Amino acid sequence: QVQLVESGGGLVQAGGSLRLSCEASGSIFSINAMGWYRQAPGKQRELVATVISGRSTNYADSVKGRFTISRDNGKNTVYLQMNSLKPDDTAVYYCNAVQPWKTYWGQGTQVTVSS
Repeated sequence: QVQLVESGGGLVQAGGSLRLSCEASGSIFSINAMGWYRQAPGKQRELVATVISGRSTNYADSVKGRFTISRDNGKNTVYLQMNSLKPDDTAVYYCNAVQPWKTYWGQGTQVTVSS
C-alpha cells in the first residue's frame, strides 16, 4: 500500500502563487509516475500535471507556463508550484501515484482563488 498526504492548499488572490506538496509513504518502490489532478464543483476530475520516472513531465494546456511539477525522490515528495493563479484554478487538488498494478490517490487539498 502507498499512502499520499497532500498539503499547501489555501485561499489566494488572483495572480498569486501556491505550492502544493504530496509525500508518499509505504510501499513506494515501483512508483513510476506521480501527478496532480483537480476537480472543480460540478466538473469531472482532470489532469493538471504528471512527472514520469522523475524526469518526463506533462501539463494540461490550461496550466502550461504557470504551473511546474517536480519530484524529490530523496523525500518521496512531489510538488506543484502554481503561479499566476486564476479563479478558474479553484478546485480540490489530488495527488496520485502510479505503480504498474495500482494507482493511489491522496485525500485532496482545496485551492481557492479569489478574483
